[in-house]
Amino acid sequence: MRRKGLASMAVQTVATENTATSTTSGTSDPAATVDLGPASGLSCRECGTTFPLGPIFACAECFGPLEVAYDLPLGDPEALRARIEAGPANIWRYAPLLPVPADVADKPNLNPGWTKLVKADNLARELGVQQGKLFVKDDSGNPTHSFKDRVVAQALEAARAFGFTTLSCSSTGNLAGAVGAAAARAGFRSCVFIPHDLEQGKVVMAAVYGGELVGIEGNYDDVNRFCSELIGDPLGEGWGFVNVNLRPYYGEGSKTLAYEICEQLGWELPDQLVIPIASGSQLTKIDKGLKELIALGLVADKPYKIFGAQAEGCSPVSAAFKAGHDVVRPQKPNTIAKSLAIGNPADGPYVLDIARRTGGAVEDVNDEQVVDAIKLLARTEGIFAETAGGVTVGVTKKLVEAGLIDPSLTTVVLNTGDGLKTLDAVAETSQATATIKPSLEAFRSAGLAG
Repeated sequence: MRRKGLASMAVQTVATENTATSTTSGTSDPAATVDLGPASGLSCRECGTTFPLGPIFACAECFGPLEVAYDLPLGDPEALRARIEAGPANIWRYAPLLPVPADVADKPNLNPGWTKLVKADNLARELGVQQGKLFVKDDSGNPTHSFKDRVVAQALEAARAFGFTTLSCSSTGNLAGAVGAAAARAGFRSCVFIPHDLEQGKVVMAAVYGGELVGIEGNYDDVNRFCSELIGDPLGEGWGFVNVNLRPYYGEGSKTLAYEICEQLGWELPDQLVIPIASGSQLTKIDKGLKELIALGLVADKPYKIFGAQAEGCSPVSAAFKAGHDVVRPQKPNTIAKSLAIGNPADGPYVLDIARRTGGAVEDVNDEQVVDAIKLLARTEGIFAETAGGVTVGVTKKLVEAGLIDPSLTTVVLNTGDGLKTLDAVAETSQATATIKPSLEAFRSAGLAG
């Protein structure tokens, strides 16, 4: 097994054969009464040991990561497709495939999702991709302007089911804002933890919702370690950490990106996807979502390639891929793409597996290329991406030039957040063209008349 030394689970477990039961700190036998729809339990990705539904994230047998297992609605894909299409214009249209109760759409939630899939012909022309084949999945249209609203919405429903009263997270910025907003809407207390030196736009957005925002001296990995300690302490009693003890449910929100992309393509799989890598969870869950759609008969099975994108200043997965390694060696982040600055990505080994299995790759771009790509996407498609979007567009450009992305096949590039959150990245090179007196003569003299 490749994964060693995961943080302690803060649970007491008793295993019998290949099934384990758990009791969680701060809750009263949640597994006995929990209703999370088609979710049937938790399963270890490494050894296959199964657990009842509960706020645990690591296997008691091998310390491997847990993920949600399902009893999915197999049988009549046409009926399921019609049910989905008749659902609300948000992620709850896919409730039959998610760990949520059937009445989830009636609960106070931010209802994220169903964001635009933009046919990016202008960008395609710049990159040398065939017209009609390049799309940008623009998740900046979510309530707090990043894809994190999807995963937090899922975690919130698990927090409700398990009786938590405080919603928390470790965050590189976007997640902190998503947790603060979701908690405010649902009537939860929130307390979120961030590195002390985040972009000011993300700090303000996380703080404005009225919850507690705590800066930790250090990088994201330091913040995450602190949160793991807090879970095991009485101070963390009743706290649901969306990306730690609720991580198996939280991660399932990223599957909705796969569902939406395929539905928006007319219930077809894309041929190629370019996905940013922070922890790696988003990429792995998109792959899981695509495989589920195939298994359910909602899309025709065909090969697809998944490409991971990292910033050069924090590229442990890219480095491992290029070196042919199975183990991801941690790095100290140093990049403007702070939302991707996770030096020890939890799902890194699984990203390597998926990239290799699908015939994709993992690539990185430097900060200058990130800025150029942000401006390229804005100039060609009118989409102002945050730095993570600059990473995916920059990596797409690099992969096309290297011949690794086929320009004749349907390609979807993810933009996961709004550029207004990372203004510093482009502020220096994005200023007024000219400052003139209010007269036509001054306008002409400035050379702006056409």
